[in-house]
Amino acid sequence: MKRRTFTTEQKLAILKEASENGVAVTLEKYGLYKASYYQWKEKLETMGPEGFKHGMTPAQLKRIRELEKENRLLKELIVEKDLEGKLKDELLKKKFALEKRKKL
Repeated sequence: MKRRTFTTEQKLAILKEASENGVAVTLEKYGLYKASYYQWKEKLETMGPEGFKHGMTPAQLKRIRELEKENRLLKELIVEKDLEGKLKDELLKKKFALEKRKKL
């Protein structure tokens, strides 16, 4: 079965018609699944008409970049703390080894 595509204008018209005439009637008329309709409705409510374009909005991309940057900084902190802990362990081992030698 060939996949149908709807333009942004068609999707907006279908959503408007569904709110006026009822969801079940409109979906049956256009041969749409309920899931498609509710996805379109959610996109319209959250992102507006530009939500129907493929991809993400600039605000979403900006937030993803911010989160990636924060994630990278947190990873660096973890590595730094891990390295610091290993160095302390090595220094303590050397210190106690020297003290044992002095006692003997």
